[in-house]
Amino acid sequence: MLGWALLFLVIALAAGITGFFWLASAAAAIAKVLFFIFIILFIVSLIFGGRRRA
Repeated sequence: MLGWALLFLVIALAAGITGFFWLASAAAAIAKVLFFIFIILFIVSLIFGGRRRA
């Protein structure tokens, strides 16, 4: 999931540099959503992983 977010971030940066600002905006929005989903899933896995071992 984090890999996908980084991929869309790179796409957004490349599109922004080349002037495709609509594509950069869309890719950045997708990267932001994927990053927050990754963070939420990471926190949930930490909580449930810690409970299982304790």
